[in-house]
Amino acid sequence: MSDLLGKRVFLTGGTGFLGRVVKQKLIEAQVADVFAPSSSEYDLRDINAIQEAFQNSEAEVVIHLAAVVGGIGANRENAGKFFYDNAIMGIQLMEEARQYGVEKFVSVGTICSYPKHTPVPFKEADLWDGYPEETNAPYGLAKKMMLVQGQAYRQQYGFRAIHLLPVNLYGPADNFDPKSSHVIPALIRKVIEAQDAGENSITAWGTGQASREFLYVDDAARGIVLAADEYDSPEPLNLGTCSEITIRELVKLICELCGFTGQVHWDATKPDGQPRRCLDTSRARELLHFEADTDFRQGLKKTIDWYRAERHKEGQTQSVSHL
Repeated sequence: MSDLLGKRVFLTGGTGFLGRVVKQKLIEAQVADVFAPSSSEYDLRDINAIQEAFQNSEAEVVIHLAAVVGGIGANRENAGKFFYDNAIMGIQLMEEARQYGVEKFVSVGTICSYPKHTPVPFKEADLWDGYPEETNAPYGLAKKMMLVQGQAYRQQYGFRAIHLLPVNLYGPADNFDPKSSHVIPALIRKVIEAQDAGENSITAWGTGQASREFLYVDDAARGIVLAADEYDSPEPLNLGTCSEITIRELVKLICELCGFTGQVHWDATKPDGQPRRCLDTSRARELLHFEADTDFRQGLKKTIDWYRAERHKEGQTQSVSHL
């Protein structure tokens, strides 16, 4: 039986990078309505705004994607803000959803919740075996509290909350702001800016030895909607590809796809972050028959092409404005 067909869905973060794709997948799943306001319309840190959103959406299902997030640098600079904003959003939103009588609540967490030295591949059962990597622990723990809250609410109130753990996402329309972007858009921007400036080298953070797993945004959205429709368990669920690449190899691949032949210098004074990241995705495969199907090389190429096109459009706009 479908948990989405014909239902009214309140999608937080629905105007963002992932949210726009999830919204389209929900429409394809034939929900009755998707209420996906921006943060400027409803500040989810404000309980009054949350209550108003429920009244206006008449939501039967909530998918909570909204997050205040960034890369390693942003996490280090905004540890308190990232903890508070993400924790208060999740706690208040779930409580108001319970009181409003929402049928199902889908919280989308983060791989940053896993302990720093989790054995690879990360299994959902490993989630409580240690403290997260220090640079993003406040963010990871704030999101992890939604898992605790959902399990407690299921136990006491019979509230149907599920918790998903996607790996790092990438794809067209990602956040390319150097102050808050994650590793793939940050590197793509760095390489293309170096090319445009005629420079023959770039500098990358860390040693390049850390590994990461990446999930294309369309695959992530498909997995989230599939779980919202079919998954109903108190246990968290990994969403990923079960494959990893070192940052050094990632930089090499991005340079190749961008056609950049300059040198790469590594700034080892900058942190590597978590040593390795790679998920065990067997439960998602067994329970939902979900597998990511976007080739990493092709996904990177699409992301690079999108960013080049956006830079070209911005350049044309600036040229016109100076006429």
